[in-house]
Amino acid sequence: MALTVLPPLSLYIHVPWCIKKCPYCDFNSHEIKSEINESLFIDALLTDFQYQLPRIWGRPIRSIFIGGGTPSVLAPESFDRLISGIRSLITLIPGAEITLEANPGTFETDKFLGFKEAGINRLSLGIQSLNNRLLKVIGRIHDREQALFAISQARAIFDNLNCDLMYGLPNQTHQEALDDLIALLRFQPDHISFYQLTIEPNTYFYKFPPVLPEQDHIAALENDIYSLLKEHHFNHYEVSAYAQQGKCSQHNLNYWMFGDYVGIGPGAHGKISFPDKVIRTAKIKHPTNYLNLIDQQEDIEETHVVDPESIPFEFMMNALRLNEGFALSLFEERTGLSIDSIQSTLSLAEEKQFIRIKENHLIPTELGRHFLNDLISLFLND
Repeated sequence: MALTVLPPLSLYIHVPWCIKKCPYCDFNSHEIKSEINESLFIDALLTDFQYQLPRIWGRPIRSIFIGGGTPSVLAPESFDRLISGIRSLITLIPGAEITLEANPGTFETDKFLGFKEAGINRLSLGIQSLNNRLLKVIGRIHDREQALFAISQARAIFDNLNCDLMYGLPNQTHQEALDDLIALLRFQPDHISFYQLTIEPNTYFYKFPPVLPEQDHIAALENDIYSLLKEHHFNHYEVSAYAQQGKCSQHNLNYWMFGDYVGIGPGAHGKISFPDKVIRTAKIKHPTNYLNLIDQQEDIEETHVVDPESIPFEFMMNALRLNEGFALSLFEERTGLSIDSIQSTLSLAEEKQFIRIKENHLIPTELGRHFLNDLISLFLND
């Protein structure tokens, strides 16, 4: 591979604490057992970021995403110091998207006004459901009333609001899922991330599997979800993402278009390109170990060079999630490889009617989107 232009660069920040671990959650999250030393944690994040600077000299940050865990358990003053510290170390592009994930159960109006004043310009609320029975089943700490209050207040505070919902919940009916969406749409969010519940290893639900709706039920529900969101002028631009005009998640688009991202915080992952290679990074997961070892970069981070032969697969694993596809030139630009190197696989994918190529633009077909894993796996041997 030989990159002539390095990809856009984003920053992911992981806050590992939450009030209660959800039974479906396989993220690096840890229930709060004692008071968090926020000052010490922000110091550690800024130290972590400073370690990354030699790898990214001269490259501006286009977006920041603060995820977790439940980042909204921290105080606005902590994010003010964090974002100010980052700005002092690197250039953020004008108007850079800065997203904070938040739990409705932690919502306080003054606190969230403070988040905006600290520089957060996009809020992502983890609603998951507006049905009290189902909220209990999936272990959320908030109820319907708290969620509706949080959405209404967040809508008034932030110009860019995302709400997460889930469907395919244990014993959830078709109408219950649609009722959640109908109720949410009254608040006119800018972006909706609508995920199907999947059972992941190392979760409570994996050990004690709940009864989930049948796949035929899921397929019919997905059609109704798509139709309803289309009626409300949402563009289904990625597998689980719907956005109003101009409101796509810039941070996630950078992931899906095989951009670069620095990852800081316990368990955070990163991808950084150089002219001749791509490296991936992963931070130590446990927050106590992370804080204790922060001054020893070799002890908090593992790095590896991505095998050049797996680059096409890694690119497609991201880019094929985009419903409108991508220009073939993007593959060459982001991988440093010629499109000819995967031509035989592209031809096979066309034969299977998983993709169509028109005017040098690759678009997954409806069949390809339905069998996305099969489509992506075609590129494993390239």
